[in-house]
Amino acid sequence: MRVATVALVVRNYDEAIAFYRDRLGFDLVTDTPLGTGKRWVMVAAPGGGARLLLAQASDADEASRIGNQTGGRVGFFLETDDFAADFARFTANGVKFLEAPRHEPYGSVAVFEDLYGNKWDLIQPAA
Repeated sequence: MRVATVALVVRNYDEAIAFYRDRLGFDLVTDTPLGTGKRWVMVAAPGGGARLLLAQASDADEASRIGNQTGGRVGFFLETDDFAADFARFTANGVKFLEAPRHEPYGSVAVFEDLYGNKWDLIQPAA
């Protein structure tokens, strides 16, 4: 078994697709209409791993979770083989980093926010 997909509650399908595809370089895996305005939208980092199901909030309770699905903690970890290049590309694409890159025993890392404020680690694991 493996974790294949993780749902991420978003405000709007199209703005979420634009962020993940255009700013982070993710691939749009599928965008299938389901009727009544719902869509099955999945994006994935080009190197593989779990996909994100972009789930547009359908009521006020779901909308209240947008941007804070993990209680303010880093909830998502994007591994890279070239930290410096991806950090520079993300910065040039307007991705908001909350800290300068740092080097820890486990690797190079910097925390960034997605368009809703969910926290992500950009991380290159130590060799």
